[in-house]
Amino acid sequence: MKVYRNEYPNPQFERSAWQNLNGEWDFGFKKVKGFRFSKNEALALKYYEKSEYTDKINVPFCIESELSGIGNTDFVNLVWYRKKVDIKKNGGRVFLHIGAADYLTTVLVNSKFAGRHKGGYTSFQFDITDLAVDGENEIFIFCEDDVKNPLVARGKQSEKLKSHGCDYTRTTGIWQTVYLEYTPQEYIKDFKIYPDVDNCSVTISADFTGTADFSCNVLYNGKSVGTIKQNNANGNRIFHIPLSEKHLWEVGNGRLYDLEFTFGEDKVKSYFGLRTVRLDGYKFLINEKSVFQRLVLDQGFYKDGIYTAKDEAELLKDIELSMALGFNGARPHQKVFEPRYLYHCDKMGYLVWGEYASWGIDHSSSDALAVYLSEWAERCPCCVSF
Repeated sequence: MKVYRNEYPNPQFERSAWQNLNGEWDFGFKKVKGFRFSKNEALALKYYEKSEYTDKINVPFCIESELSGIGNTDFVNLVWYRKKVDIKKNGGRVFLHIGAADYLTTVLVNSKFAGRHKGGYTSFQFDITDLAVDGENEIFIFCEDDVKNPLVARGKQSEKLKSHGCDYTRTTGIWQTVYLEYTPQEYIKDFKIYPDVDNCSVTISADFTGTADFSCNVLYNGKSVGTIKQNNANGNRIFHIPLSEKHLWEVGNGRLYDLEFTFGEDKVKSYFGLRTVRLDGYKFLINEKSVFQRLVLDQGFYKDGIYTAKDEAELLKDIELSMALGFNGARPHQKVFEPRYLYHCDKMGYLVWGEYASWGIDHSSSDALAVYLSEWAERCPCCVSF
C-alpha cells in the first residue's frame, strides 16, 4: 500500500525526530441505529478487545475517500484503527500526534488509555511515554461521528446520503497525518511569535518543560539577522530579538523569516512574517497600505481524498490557480485547513481568512453554544501562529 503525505505536517513547529505513521492500518467500521456518543473510554476498550478488523485503510484518508482504499460513502458512526509500531524512546519522551480526526477520538496504546479528544478539525497530541515500550507497540484509535447530531459541527459534510446544494461527501475518522514525535526529557512545550514592524524586532513567548540552556537564531534567506541566548531557562520566558534587516510580508511576496530554537538537546524550527494588519474604517491595511481583497471561496474538498489532499502539490495547485486567475487570497470555508496549506499561503504572500466549520450546530441551543465555543477556541500546542 502506497504511503501518502510523508512531509512533516506542521512547519510552524518542526522537529527532526519524528516518525510518520501514515499508510496501512488494520481497520473496522460500523453503522449504528439510534447512535449515541460514548461517555468515556469504555466503548473504545470494548471494541479493542472484541472487534474484528475487516479491512485495511490507507491513513490519513477517510473511509469515504477512494485513496483510503475503501470508498464507503454510506453513513458510518464508528471506525477503529490498529497498527503495530516500533518505538525507540532513547531515554526521552514520546508524543502521539493526530492532525485531525472526526469527531470523538479515543486512543489506546498497548491496551491502555492514552487520551480522548472531541472535535473534527483541530490537531491534538498525547504524551504516551509511560505507555510505550522500546520495541513493538500497538496503537488503537477509535472514532465516533454523527453529522446529524445538533451538537456536532459538521461543516459542509452532507447530512443526507448524497451530496446536495453546498454539502458534500462526509469525512469520518482520521483525515490528517498521524505521527510520533520524540523529545528529550527537557523540551520546548509551546511558543508564540509576536513580530514588531515599527521596532524591526520579534518577541518570543516560550513555554519550557524542565530547565536547560536556550537559544534562538533568526534567519532571512539563510543569513542570521538576530540571536538570543539564556542559560537555565524554564517555565515561561519572554525573549525580545532585534532584527538587523527589515523585510516586510506583503501580498504576493511572503518574505518569511526562519527560526531555529535550541533548548538543551531539543531543536525546533519555525517561521514568521514581519507585517502589521489593521482596519481603518472600511479599509483593510497591511503595513499601513490599503489592500483590496480579491478572495476566492476555497471549500477544501479533493476528488480522491475528500478532506485530504493526496500530496503537497495538490495543496500548492489550489493557491497557484487562484493567483493565476487574479485572486490574492482565499476564504477557507467551513473547514480548518491543514498547517502545510497555510505555510504555502504564508510563503507566497496569499491572504487567508479562516472560518470554523460551524454548520450543523443548533445555534439556538445553549449546549451547542458551549460546544462551538470550546472547539472554536481550541489551539493545540503544536499549532502556533504568527
